[in-house]
Amino acid sequence: MASKIIITIQILIALWIILPLIKAQWQPNSFEASLLHQACFNTENRTACLSRISTAHRQGANGPIPILHAAINGALEEATETIEHVSDMSAVSNDLREEMAVRDCVELLGYSSDELKWSLEMMEEIDPEVGNSHREESLRSWLSAALSNQETCMDGFDGTDGRLHVHVESKVRQLTQLVSNILALHKRLRSIIPHTVHENNTGSSATFDLPPLPDWLTRDDEELMRKRRRSVHADAVVALDGTGHFRSIGEAINNAPSHTSRRYVIYVKQGEYKENVDVKRKRRNIALIGDGIGKTVISGSRSFASGWTTFRSATFAVSGPGFMARDITFRNNAGPQGRQAVALRVDSDRSVFYRCSIEGYQDTLYAHSLRQFYRDCNIYGTVDIIFGNGLVVVQHSNIYNRIPLPGQQVTITAQGRKDPNQDTGFSMQDCFVDATYPTYLGRPWKPYSRTVFMQSYLGPQVAPAGWLVWYGNFGLDTLFYGEYMNHGPGAGLGGRVKWPGYHIIKDPAMAAMFTVRRFIDGLSWLPNTGVIFTADLDG
Repeated sequence: MASKIIITIQILIALWIILPLIKAQWQPNSFEASLLHQACFNTENRTACLSRISTAHRQGANGPIPILHAAINGALEEATETIEHVSDMSAVSNDLREEMAVRDCVELLGYSSDELKWSLEMMEEIDPEVGNSHREESLRSWLSAALSNQETCMDGFDGTDGRLHVHVESKVRQLTQLVSNILALHKRLRSIIPHTVHENNTGSSATFDLPPLPDWLTRDDEELMRKRRRSVHADAVVALDGTGHFRSIGEAINNAPSHTSRRYVIYVKQGEYKENVDVKRKRRNIALIGDGIGKTVISGSRSFASGWTTFRSATFAVSGPGFMARDITFRNNAGPQGRQAVALRVDSDRSVFYRCSIEGYQDTLYAHSLRQFYRDCNIYGTVDIIFGNGLVVVQHSNIYNRIPLPGQQVTITAQGRKDPNQDTGFSMQDCFVDATYPTYLGRPWKPYSRTVFMQSYLGPQVAPAGWLVWYGNFGLDTLFYGEYMNHGPGAGLGGRVKWPGYHIIKDPAMAAMFTVRRFIDGLSWLPNTGVIFTADLDG
């Protein structure tokens, strides 16, 4: 009996000595502790969140960066669980719009899951000892998109009785908060992770290895136009008359290889293709080449008024990364009475639209998420012609307004940035705004809405105030709207709004923040496409 007591005492003494050492070994320093708390800020079960991230952190390397990795991994687990919960809700509804909203949510939550996975993979490539500029930009873009998807999920329940809205919101709220926390965490870590850009001898662009230009596209626009028909090497041909491999664009897309790293070119012969096309995430690096604006046309007529969610109303939707379109018209024929009726919806990272026409009325171009570039395009509409929460540059393009319904105001943009740490926004550079009806440059759809018009022609019917409220004072203190060196009869600044968030930009350095080079990190990916672009400010 005495020996057992002695052994017990010895064990207790050993634990008394060892446990503090173990605790000290895994105890984060004050900076790491503050990062842990920030990662779990305002979550519904903060203790469980801290425990999960702390455990993942202890299993990884020391330092603050593994905390970000652990936080992203925790959000990914939350996204997986949320998808399962929301998927089950479609069975409890007998309302078609609700069921569609639930399906939208499942797809959007899948986008968030993808973007969190991409972020985890990118974290493995970030080296704290060297420059990481392009990797950091990608990471921030993907996290920004992963935050936007839940907001769109909830927007889909507009027009329902709200019953299912409450249940879905309770499921996505935690994921939204986790991703918002990760963005704040990432912003703090950017101060300690090198993200310098190595300049070449002229100081004009970043240096990096690029694959050769595709053989079907050249940078010389005039040469491109001259050789267009014979220079396209198509992997698939679509023709209404049966002279190609497929009669429909959707069929050609669905037969394209999945997750390919090479450019897959689909040539679409002239004609009007009456179909709704959805290019899913697994269809990567697809190029859709038409015979020209007004010749190759993709048309549909889905709209909110006819029972579709805004997200699902798109005539053409693309989420596969690296998508390109050239010489094509995307059209929604629902008309102004259809209300929200999207012609083109884009969730494709590093996507390009060149010499395309995007035609509708309300909500024509849904630049939903991720990095997008539009060049030499025509965009038609009435209310919120370009909207969403993508990271977008529209360059050297024409914007045409149409006659709105009585009581409607023509607004060119409705940018949806909801978090100050998101990198999203719209930059309209060297564009032609053909305002022939009273027109506003934009209005704040979400509180941190961000849009700039630079070096663009503004037509005679651009309202003297320039910008329109959403309702009351919503977003006026937190938005960022700017104008820089615009010209034309609607470019006068004397009557512009006096909101705290509105800026008359005079400093070229500030304007340069919204260029292809700086805003969408364009020099890391646009040269690969062969599409002409202006990297910096004109002149």
